Amino acid sequence: MPEEVTVEAAGREVPISNPGKVLFPERGETKLDLVEYYRAVEGPLMRAMGRRPVLLQRFPNGATGPSFFQKRVPEQRPGWLETTEVSTPNGTTSQALVAADLAHVLWAVNLACLGFHVWPYRADDPGHADQLRIDLDPSPGVSFEMVREAASEVRSLLSGIGIEAFPKTTGNRGIHVFAALEARWSSMEVRSAAVAAARELERRRPDLITAAWWKEERGSRVFVDFNQNAPHKTIFGAWSVRARPGGQVSAPLSWDELGAVVPDDLTLASVPGRVANKGDPWAQMATNPQRLEPLLALHERDKAAGLPDAPWPPVYPKMPGEPPRVAPSRAKKPKS
Repeated sequence: MPEEVTVEAAGREVPISNPGKVLFPERGETKLDLVEYYRAVEGPLMRAMGRRPVLLQRFPNGATGPSFFQKRVPEQRPGWLETTEVSTPNGTTSQALVAADLAHVLWAVNLACLGFHVWPYRADDPGHADQLRIDLDPSPGVSFEMVREAASEVRSLLSGIGIEAFPKTTGNRGIHVFAALEARWSSMEVRSAAVAAARELERRRPDLITAAWWKEERGSRVFVDFNQNAPHKTIFGAWSVRARPGGQVSAPLSWDELGAVVPDDLTLASVPGRVANKGDPWAQMATNPQRLEPLLALHERDKAAGLPDAPWPPVYPKMPGEPPRVAPSRAKKPKS
């Protein structure tokens, strides 16, 4: 294979260096194979993350090698590349890549980006988070069957209050449930809604689901990671390929499919065929944005009942109404 090939995407020519480099050793897929995967799922991919800032996770030596996160795009970049200013919780700013079209995605793939971590807003409207992201995180001892059951509980809760949501695999052991939102609420408000959802899910199924931030309190239950909705947080993107030897995909699904799918079978080799045969399971999501008021009403109910805010990640400053940011086992015991 030549040292460089040029591919066409979104009306641009994108050079791909070292196209024969193996990135996924299980079946031997190369950088060019990854390029062809994203070309095959271009429509669904751009519906899911088009026009959003993305954080790049780069694996110069392939999926089994070391990696690093890159928020700032390099100074040496094409003149057509779109960027936008993003912030960290402490206020540090940088210019991040905007997934403006497929050419931007393939430019990042050429840098050995295996996985796009996506902001919950569009680059032209950073003040409004237009996605609710329910991250179902398996604790040790939790099977995928349990995560699947928790996802069904999420669907039941949200549909019961008039919010339509859609599942996807994470490319690993978890499930994400997404709802497209009207662009009216801040990330702070969306996080409050996610906290309320996590607590309500725990009330309904305390045997299966937990909203406990501290790992020592979770047990063998599915954790609803509400802080994935905190300001400046990204989440692994729909249709992105994970840095695993088999090239597993974070694959959107229909609810009917969720009961039978084997996540490890959803790879860059198999997913394009699924899309060609079945289409995009999330096609209607972006055209039907949801209202957040039903979950915010649950949040206000919990506040009125005296519940404090849930803990925030350690990289965030102390927030109003937040409980002490210390694991229960390390908290000072009251003097007798």
